[in-house]
Amino acid sequence: MASHKIFLSSPTMHGEEQKFVQEAFDTNWIAPLGPNVDAFEKEMAAYMGIGHAAALSAGTAAIHLAVRILDIHEGDVVFCQSMTFSASCNPAAYERATLVFIDSEQDTWNMDPKALEKAFEKYPHPKAVIPVHLYGTPAKIDEIMDICNAHNVPVIEDAAEGLGSSFGDKKLGTFGAFGILSFNGNKIITTSGGGMLISEDEAAIRKARFLATQARDPAPYYQHSTIGYNYRMSNVTAGIGRGQLLHLDEHMARKNAIYDEYRKAFADVPAITMNPMNPKGHANNWLSCMTIAPDCKVSPYTIMDNLAAANIESRLIWKPMHLQPVYEKCDYITANGTRQNPVNGAGSVCEDIFNRGLCLPSDIKNSEEDMQEIIDIVKNCF
Repeated sequence: MASHKIFLSSPTMHGEEQKFVQEAFDTNWIAPLGPNVDAFEKEMAAYMGIGHAAALSAGTAAIHLAVRILDIHEGDVVFCQSMTFSASCNPAAYERATLVFIDSEQDTWNMDPKALEKAFEKYPHPKAVIPVHLYGTPAKIDEIMDICNAHNVPVIEDAAEGLGSSFGDKKLGTFGAFGILSFNGNKIITTSGGGMLISEDEAAIRKARFLATQARDPAPYYQHSTIGYNYRMSNVTAGIGRGQLLHLDEHMARKNAIYDEYRKAFADVPAITMNPMNPKGHANNWLSCMTIAPDCKVSPYTIMDNLAAANIESRLIWKPMHLQPVYEKCDYITANGTRQNPVNGAGSVCEDIFNRGLCLPSDIKNSEEDMQEIIDIVKNCF
């Protein structure tokens, strides 16, 4: 058993974070907004190579503001990736949109362009499409954008797990009308909690900031002409983010090394396949994942239980949204246009990945001894 808890992905602090936070205390900028927020937005926009950014309380808040700015209302159809965390689609449900879930493809585990085409055949006029770059692996975003542009439908690009990843020469999150970033505690960099909405549309980002600060009208008293939210990031947490951003490339390099170590270690175990990479992009490998061959008697639960017995954290792959009780009545589109698309005897591509997949410990603080213990436990299961 590990002498200490080995986490799936925990925060890694350095020293610059404290400097920026101390500045917030020294200048008494403790409340939301302030110099750190302004600087974090500018620094992140520069890193991403995009014009504008709004620092917010969560990535979920960023998606919600994108949904609001696109004027999505009750009954409007929104296409969402099924295999993802619920925060990718919940904000559209906040506005009572009609969610239609899209299956994944095996090449990247992300939204299948073929299934997306089928969805447009069935629902010609969706209000938005929300693809996700799962576990930091770039989706086939070029194909997805071509399809959405042909139908003149905006894309809300969920890069919450993909900060630092790229497709071609562009960072993930900069392809759609809006990009979504997350700085939750387990992400590749963190502000303890927080997110960002990015866009080339300056007016849209101005509106996002307005809505995120309770939509207060420019008046000498508190006046509100529309519903707003308390979604702005605090000056203290933005200071943490500024310090973390200085180490993003370093974190990503370590995540890549972890993925490579698993890939090489499991090369002699035919039943194990690591999560796929998109050859047109570069993944941050936020989480390294594996799948087990369908004819193998070992299950993800077996591995997870054996790791847990050694005080090592792991996690099952995201359960697809169309299988969630809250969304079970929503439509679900696969590449052949039906709800069921058999893959190795499973129900659909994302169901198949969910049934056979596991997220491995991907904490950048893992020592070589930690990595070897994890690898030995997993291999011994087979």
